[in-house]
Amino acid sequence: MYEQKPWLKFYGQVPHTLEYPRVSMYEAVRLSAAEHLDEPAYDFLGHTSTYRKFMEDIDHCADALAAIGVKKDDRVTISMPTSPQGIICFYAVNKLGAVSSMIHPLSPAKEIEFYLNVAKSKFALTLDAFYSKFKEVKDKTPLEKLILARIPDYLPPLKRIGFNLTMGRKIPKVPKDPMVIWWRDLMRGNYPPVPKVQVDTDDLAVILYSGGTTGVPKGIMLSNMNFISEGKMVSEWGKMGDADSILAILPIFHGFGLGVCVNACFMGGGKTILVPTFTPETVAELVYKHKPSFVVGVPTLYDALSRNPKFCKADLSCLRGTFSGADTLPRTVKERFEEVVKKRGGTVQLLEGYGLTEAVTAIMSMPLNQYREGSIGVPFPDMLAKIVRLGTTEETPCGEEGEICVSGPAVMMGYLDQPQETADTLRKHPDGRIWLHTGDIGTMDEDGFFYFKLRQKRMIKSSGMNVYPAQVEDILYRHPDVQEACVIGVPDEAQVQRVKGFVVLKDTKKASPEMEKQLINFCQEHLIKWSCPREIEFRDSLPKTLVGKVAFNVLEQEEIAKLKTAGKFTGN
Repeated sequence: MYEQKPWLKFYGQVPHTLEYPRVSMYEAVRLSAAEHLDEPAYDFLGHTSTYRKFMEDIDHCADALAAIGVKKDDRVTISMPTSPQGIICFYAVNKLGAVSSMIHPLSPAKEIEFYLNVAKSKFALTLDAFYSKFKEVKDKTPLEKLILARIPDYLPPLKRIGFNLTMGRKIPKVPKDPMVIWWRDLMRGNYPPVPKVQVDTDDLAVILYSGGTTGVPKGIMLSNMNFISEGKMVSEWGKMGDADSILAILPIFHGFGLGVCVNACFMGGGKTILVPTFTPETVAELVYKHKPSFVVGVPTLYDALSRNPKFCKADLSCLRGTFSGADTLPRTVKERFEEVVKKRGGTVQLLEGYGLTEAVTAIMSMPLNQYREGSIGVPFPDMLAKIVRLGTTEETPCGEEGEICVSGPAVMMGYLDQPQETADTLRKHPDGRIWLHTGDIGTMDEDGFFYFKLRQKRMIKSSGMNVYPAQVEDILYRHPDVQEACVIGVPDEAQVQRVKGFVVLKDTKKASPEMEKQLINFCQEHLIKWSCPREIEFRDSLPKTLVGKVAFNVLEQEEIAKLKTAGKFTGN
């Protein structure tokens, strides 16, 4: 079925295939910048840089990094919020043929130690506020040089003064340390121009890490071609040009933020509006002020925006596309957000997309002019997707559930130093292609539109029946009193797993046994009996992952801990 690519007839003006320059990621951005030199490349809290200045800064940073010893194939850890220093360093590292290892700036010391050792990083960039964590682990890692940046480095004068008088006063003073190089000093220095480094398009360029709040993260190896292709595909999908801007809400340690909100934007010659710290108020203010063309985020973001007074007063006629990914989009969140957009002069729909870090991030989406209930869209140009029967390479008929598999230029090189994990995930099929087995369950209709059901590991087995948490959560979200919901399977001797819901109410005072019964009955009105929660626990808030998704696995571990304490846990 996939060989016929039935989805192509819905592409509209998007080309069916694209040309990708056989160059480094840095060179690809330079080619794009050359057409937009005097247009804005990014805005950071009021500080704006043109593409001309942006490329000059990247070149200077590359010269500086070479001067302190960074060379081809070295690993440079970047532990930064979405900021000019982070993205300048990212492309400068690539120009040198070195590899960026992207990690969350709020990572605890133990995780930093792990990431530095896994990547074998001798160099790192982080904020002054996090100096102590890197200092703590230095002797247990390959780290030799630590570049420290400050948020005020790129702030306009008044905002810089304001920061120094408020948040800046809380940051401990960094002592003299031979390991430390300050970003501002690095960028002010004079260095010999670095000789041109031969960088192959298929070389390793970036290491991102698998998400999750439990287990050991896997290093995901991504090439220059992975980022170039994904960037070109996304920018073509949105027909992005120099008049467009995208709100870079998602962090740059994450493929979604780095690949879509930053790199794809530069590939299209647009402006990225950098958001270093996410709050609904901050995002609402930026939308109000900057009127972006595109907003890309997770469902919790859109839920928060649709409730924010500032956002609900903004002129939203500017929006050309709003996309949700990384988690299932509840229908109620979609409808509420679109209602706000319509009231404020906008016409866009909130569309779902799909991707995973093993393919940089976004690899399919709804076309801008299309909508199908529950669909995550169709593959981007040059990406292929199909549904196979679980545990096989056999493609299923249309409409039949199975594992989502994808193939194409955005698919990763493999997992860092994990050949068996790589072999299990990247498999050669009878068609001779390498396919990425996503571990996600879904279906495809006759037109080639895909439908995400769940992460394979999230399927609940209750009394011999398959329960899809996303389906139950969607029903709970429809109840007028529910603000947030998460459904998990709790180990149970009789049922294998017992379906349990966690709910945040709009009015927490309504939490009661009567409300619990009401919500369970509501589910029973819309779902088959075995899918319905047996119990519901009310919370003031739900745990979140680093990118704002509900951390269902934290709730699962909490329930297992309760069972163990009570001596009722029968698992391993």
